[in-house]
Amino acid sequence: MSHYISRNDVRVEKVEDLYADIAGTYRSTATTSASGVPNCIESDLATLERDGYLVIEGLLSPQACQDIAATVDPLLGPVGRNVFEGLHTQRAYSLLTKTRICDTLVQHPRVLALLDRLLMPNYLLSQLQAIRIGPEETAQFLHFDDGMYPVPRPRPSLSAATIWAITDFTADNGATVVIPGSHHWGDDRKPTDTDEHVSVVMPAGSVVFFVGTLWHGGGANHTADQSRLGVTAQYCEPWLRPQEAFTLSTPPATVRTVSEDIRRMLGYSIHPPFMGMVDGMHPKRILEIR
Repeated sequence: MSHYISRNDVRVEKVEDLYADIAGTYRSTATTSASGVPNCIESDLATLERDGYLVIEGLLSPQACQDIAATVDPLLGPVGRNVFEGLHTQRAYSLLTKTRICDTLVQHPRVLALLDRLLMPNYLLSQLQAIRIGPEETAQFLHFDDGMYPVPRPRPSLSAATIWAITDFTADNGATVVIPGSHHWGDDRKPTDTDEHVSVVMPAGSVVFFVGTLWHGGGANHTADQSRLGVTAQYCEPWLRPQEAFTLSTPPATVRTVSEDIRRMLGYSIHPPFMGMVDGMHPKRILEIR
């Protein structure tokens, strides 16, 4: 039987058609930066399904890593306020308001191609920060990024994350630790010492992409004089609250300067039929009046 919604003398066969009909000037924004990605998406997705994470090397040049490090270093704040942030770890939050140099990481075509397959259209940027793990830092306790959303496991991931190696990630200087396959676990299972713990060792210019249900954590830095610098961009479904309130932290003047992909991920988009509206209208209207 066909389900339809009647509005006056207009018959809409599907709810999706009604959603499309609601939009006027600003319709759903498709990803633009994922075009031209090498034909490896299926193998990438297969690796993510099996392990929960994927390492891709050689996406950033040595010069790009040097430029990012030089720009981000002065932005890093004091060491963390608790053991999760890291008592020997510095972070720089709200990078979008402070520099444009990390935009290419947020919207890298290889990353967006994966997100387009894993998350619903108009997915959001949940967090963007730089992290420098300093010498003698202890291991961060293992966690999964979806843990903030009270939805029982096992289940599909509600988010995904990238950690870009701006300097080399080694087993000694704090490379991220993951538990392969843990994204399939239910709520009744927690990491133990007998589980396989893998240090994501990768050269500068690489990225590790993992789903939000994967158990992971920052590794311990066993060195006396080496630090590990990374940039993490995290993403979530368009109907979830992101970790960082970008619509508050990012001034409209900055929003106008970023790409359409990033603007959409900041929340200047609609999850059908009208989630994310401002005064009954598409949030892009704010950019017209401010």
